Amino acid sequence: MDENVTIRVRDLNKIYKLYDKPMDRMKEALGFSRGKRYKEHYALRNVNLDVRQGETVGIIGTNGSGKSTMLKIITGVLNPTAGSVEVDGRISALLELGAGFNMEYNGVENVYLNGTMIGFSKEEIDAKLESILAFADIGDYVYQPCKTYSSGMFVRLAFAVAINIDPEILIVDEALSVGDVFFQAKCYHKFEEFKKMGKTILFVSHDLSSVSKYCDRVVLLNKGEKLAEGSPKEMIDLYKQVLVGQFAAHEVHEAGTDLLEDEEVTSAAGRDGTEAGEIRSEAGGTDTGTLDYGTKEAVITEYYITDDKGMHTNAVLKGSSFSVHMRVRFWQDLPAPIFACSIKNAKGVEITGTNSMVEKSFLEPVHAGEVKEAVFTQKMNLQGGEYLISLGLTGYEGDRFMVYHRLYDVMDITVISDKDTVGYYDMDSRVTVKDV
Repeated sequence: MDENVTIRVRDLNKIYKLYDKPMDRMKEALGFSRGKRYKEHYALRNVNLDVRQGETVGIIGTNGSGKSTMLKIITGVLNPTAGSVEVDGRISALLELGAGFNMEYNGVENVYLNGTMIGFSKEEIDAKLESILAFADIGDYVYQPCKTYSSGMFVRLAFAVAINIDPEILIVDEALSVGDVFFQAKCYHKFEEFKKMGKTILFVSHDLSSVSKYCDRVVLLNKGEKLAEGSPKEMIDLYKQVLVGQFAAHEVHEAGTDLLEDEEVTSAAGRDGTEAGEIRSEAGGTDTGTLDYGTKEAVITEYYITDDKGMHTNAVLKGSSFSVHMRVRFWQDLPAPIFACSIKNAKGVEITGTNSMVEKSFLEPVHAGEVKEAVFTQKMNLQGGEYLISLGLTGYEGDRFMVYHRLYDVMDITVISDKDTVGYYDMDSRVTVKDV
């Protein structure tokens, strides 16, 4: 294995046998079955992945896409049906917190039990015990049997054991948001420490903001197959397509972004004769490599930004008002379309957004042939910098959520500021100091 690769997955398959009746499983186990009484379910199918030393790689996908199954195979909890996994380094895994704990043992005894199962010596655990107990912060309960713990105390201790043992590779599966807000802050701080120390991290989460913030590269899985891999921003946008059933067929490649989009998506023509990739932007913002998809029963045909004087622009002064305009042509009767606008930072983290349904500004049916213009007007309170604007037209048909047209990262906007505070937003605070 390449010396810079710490985890190598090749042609990984995991197949589960699904039986219609428990009796069928028993007959096969006892050898009484004639013929196959089960269906094969591929939890993973021909998945390949390399994770290099010092990388933080995220894995995202819908429930049932195979994310947790792959982590369990990498950590040795499950065996693959086919394929190979090579790991170069000592692993600490945050999978099912508390797995392997003995509920009759007290907290300290379980620290030693769990640490030994991970592969550490008593001397190594002795050296880490104080930091583990301080991190868990459950007081004298650590000397009581774990069966007396609340669920919050239990996961705090389990997390403290896994995160404070010094691994070369950290594998995390939806385990960073445990306990109260103060404990969560400690968890994320520890995670950032691992990144700064150059540890290799494999990270599964549905928290897309965390994925975007921490990961260097992201892998998108769906129904057991690897759809694509690339930058967090690209993969999160594609994941949103998967969620609404709008992800087109594509080929996976070994290099680059690993994505070749289907021509049906990249060249879908608007029914007014305008190519989807040539939607008009009126003198405000530049096309930033837009991701464009939807049923196209309605099409966003124009978009632009205006400042507080009504001038077209893509530069806005902090503290002033601005408007985002989107014009939509409807090709079908729609019961109640929803106009949406959101803003991301350069890393793809969604900072804010709203839509006409949330604002209760438009809840009416529209008819084929109509053209509507939605205008989002607000005060600019973001810190100075570069941001990306996304637009969308969605709706509900019965209980079914529909995406008629979405344009991700369709415009950029620059916020000009002479005073930047902490975080994304300026709270516009007034600070007074007086003698007492």
